[in-house]
Amino acid sequence: MENQEDSKSSSVSVLSWEQVSRLNEVLTEVVPVHGRGNFPTLEVRLKDIVARVRSRLERSGIAVKDVRLNGSTASHVLVQDVGWSYKDLDVIFRVDLPHEAEFRLIKDVVLGTLLDFLPEGVNKEKITPMTLKEAYVQKLVKVNTEQDRWSLISLSNNNGRNVELKFVDSIRRQFEFSVDSFQIVLDSMLSYYELAQAPMSPAFHPTVSGESVYGDFAAALGHLSGKLIATKRP
Repeated sequence: MENQEDSKSSSVSVLSWEQVSRLNEVLTEVVPVHGRGNFPTLEVRLKDIVARVRSRLERSGIAVKDVRLNGSTASHVLVQDVGWSYKDLDVIFRVDLPHEAEFRLIKDVVLGTLLDFLPEGVNKEKITPMTLKEAYVQKLVKVNTEQDRWSLISLSNNNGRNVELKFVDSIRRQFEFSVDSFQIVLDSMLSYYELAQAPMSPAFHPTVSGESVYGDFAAALGHLSGKLIATKRP
């Protein structure tokens, strides 16, 4: 039992102020979501779209266990000068997806949230979810098997910096290499943006946890810092 606890604790680490500061930059940066045809570019901050999607899911009856930044962007937050660029802004919402209805509801919630980001002056009443999907969604994936239940909605960016919203109930393989295994739990940051009056500082900022799905946070971080690659059960 003790070993299990040790193993569990070693997979998680609290972020330093420098890491939280980089995370704040990622979450508050304006990312353009480019529309096809005559549709205008949406100016989206990750913190805003994530908070709105989470709130609407919960109002619709889908409980969100937590929200996580994943992949290369999480790696960038943890190790600044790693020499690897990050492109897609990959966010995981951990949810239960027992039925087909939840998959449909998630898609409707995300498309409905995009309406909030349309510029003033656009007549939103005549825009249908299908129109928004055609205009702004780069990729729509749904996997619903016994072992894997998740969906992905990727929003278009002409520079390759897609906002990728992934809704995960279960997924067999979340990463290929240890350096890809990092996830940063965003809930405390989202609460801070909603409630705090003062800007973040070294003395006053939320406690943010990072996790390595690889298992050993320190080892995986060492691989990332040293640009090493390790696999687990390849």
